[in-house]
Amino acid sequence: MVNLDYCIKDVHGVHAKPVTALFKLTKGYKSVVNIVNDEKVIPFKGAMSLMSLRIKQGDWLSLTFEGPDEEEEMQAVKKFLEENL
Repeated sequence: MVNLDYCIKDVHGVHAKPVTALFKLTKGYKSVVNIVNDEKVIPFKGAMSLMSLRIKQGDWLSLTFEGPDEEEEMQAVKKFLEENL
């Protein structure tokens, strides 16, 4: 398992368009992605699972990746977040 912590920089926080694109990106991998929020683990199974957290600019997003391509997927998600959120 690998972890990714990312501080949201977008002035709009986490919103529909980039989160939908992020979900489409993760569907191309075999690893399981989970969102860690207040010590709860939430499966990233769709855009609403992330958007429901109402993450704003300056908030931290914590993700875990577990599976055969976890490192590759984490790097792809990190790049996506840096470019879009």
